[in-house]
Amino acid sequence: MTQKTVYGQLAEVIGAGESPIVPEIFRMLADEKEAAVLLAASPPATVGELADKTGMPEGDVEKMMDPLFKKGLLFISGKPGETRYYRVRNLFQFHDATILTEGVSQDFYDLWKKYHQTEFKTFFKNVESILDKSAVRVIPVNIAIDSGTRIAPFEDIKRYVEDAQNLAVTKCTCRVVDGSCGKPIEVCIQINRAADYTLRRGTGRKLSKEEAIEMLKMCEQEGLVHTVFNNRSLGHVICNCCDDCCINWPGPRTSAVNFAAPSRFAAVVDSELCSGCETCIDRCYFEAVTMENGIAEINEENCMGCGLCAVTCPDEAIVLSEIRNEDFVPE
Repeated sequence: MTQKTVYGQLAEVIGAGESPIVPEIFRMLADEKEAAVLLAASPPATVGELADKTGMPEGDVEKMMDPLFKKGLLFISGKPGETRYYRVRNLFQFHDATILTEGVSQDFYDLWKKYHQTEFKTFFKNVESILDKSAVRVIPVNIAIDSGTRIAPFEDIKRYVEDAQNLAVTKCTCRVVDGSCGKPIEVCIQINRAADYTLRRGTGRKLSKEEAIEMLKMCEQEGLVHTVFNNRSLGHVICNCCDDCCINWPGPRTSAVNFAAPSRFAAVVDSELCSGCETCIDRCYFEAVTMENGIAEINEENCMGCGLCAVTCPDEAIVLSEIRNEDFVPE
């Protein structure tokens, strides 16, 4: 068996060891000495420890730290004491961090696009097959929820913003790579530690809470679905996902656990108000809306409970109604 190159080893440690493309992405970002330092940076290590592990002069290693941090390949440990660095840990982190690197070439984006088109769905299915719960979750549009329903904090998108200590916004990495949908790009809202990282690295800009709320409203009008990490605590990011560039929707579901979980709501149509304009069909990503005798009808099994269909319904004939118990969302 041929020994893997240092770039092949890096691909392996982030879970993409069989990929012929991921090593080439690493190669575009780091020379062999930098790659050797990255391999050594697990567990988190000081510059001196990295120098000892690699046999390189400490001064040479020191000079690599900031460029590797700016490229999204190296992270700074938040633990107190002497500064320690650790390498990128998994493919998703590698994807989102490196794509925002300033000054990369179009060839770099094209390589990521090739990965999306040829390898990513297989990788995604493998990830889904070992998940014990969905990794991300759809957050409903607040204005679409039936007024008689209690909205819990973990499903209130405005509450995420209001509870945050620090906010920033970056470009959506999926649409940076593809962007064929033409939807807004600078809409990936970073929260607290993620915002701190973004601002320190220089890959985004600071947001006020008022700006973030207005951005979310704009995303709803543009037909973008809010997604967050699948837990009840305040997460690190609010994604605003399109239906063609976004990697949160990896195609037909074949595993017991889907990567993206629906909200606990589904759309409900008031047949007396519906005029059959079919605006809701155009807005739905998930093939959950059909027309029956000129009236919109919702397939609850397909509905992800995002509320995009309700936002622009000219007849105000659609609301979100609770169909799943609150316990549907894991702790």
